[in-house]
Amino acid sequence: MDAREKILEAATELLAGASAADVSTRAVCEKAGVGAPMLYRLFGDKAGLLAAVVDRGFERYLASKRAARPSQDPVEDLKSGWDNHMRFALEHPSHYRLMYSPELTVPPAAAQEAHDLLHGILERCAAEGRLTVPPALATQMIMSANVGAALSMLTRPEQYADAKFSRRLRDAVLDSVLDSATRPADLDADLDAPREGGSVPVAAATLAARLRAELPPTLTSAESALLQQWLEKLSER
Repeated sequence: MDAREKILEAATELLAGASAADVSTRAVCEKAGVGAPMLYRLFGDKAGLLAAVVDRGFERYLASKRAARPSQDPVEDLKSGWDNHMRFALEHPSHYRLMYSPELTVPPAAAQEAHDLLHGILERCAAEGRLTVPPALATQMIMSANVGAALSMLTRPEQYADAKFSRRLRDAVLDSVLDSATRPADLDADLDAPREGGSVPVAAATLAARLRAELPPTLTSAESALLQQWLEKLSER
């Protein structure tokens, strides 16, 4: 095991028995059997070390999400993604709390990758006419709710004893961004003849996602950017 792995392993073990971000570099060095100059050379500072610990801890979780094959229904992928996120948080509380700790001044790459993977599923939802808001906004809403629920359950488990809490919140959040009346078979009809009540935002979000996936060669990049801007406005309620 090289020095980097020794340091990460030591920090991980110390973190498991400490509160979020409450691990001293001195203790890590002593446990890893290395000098402080080596730690700072490899990680820069304590924040850099903790960010690396988080990325290492999340690697297996993210690897499974990268390898997952999309199902026929992106909404089902959203639900399973929420459940898997929650399961990982509850099984790895130290890493999870650290990932979203305000003391962690260096943002872990894992947080951005998880955000991007969720956004990719929501782009598929939008392309099928399932979203009532732009994918970027839906990503923020779902990720914020998922992370907030996980942290609440980790820090105040006695207040969140209901085993169905997570799924109830999940379904409520998804209902707020999904058009329950729209299914893939209804997509073309929805675009050609919008229904009453909120169908214009749905059609705009759908067309925007389709254009991002496959830009028509007849449009210049400037025209495409302008059209995306208009569609973004129309997709906002």
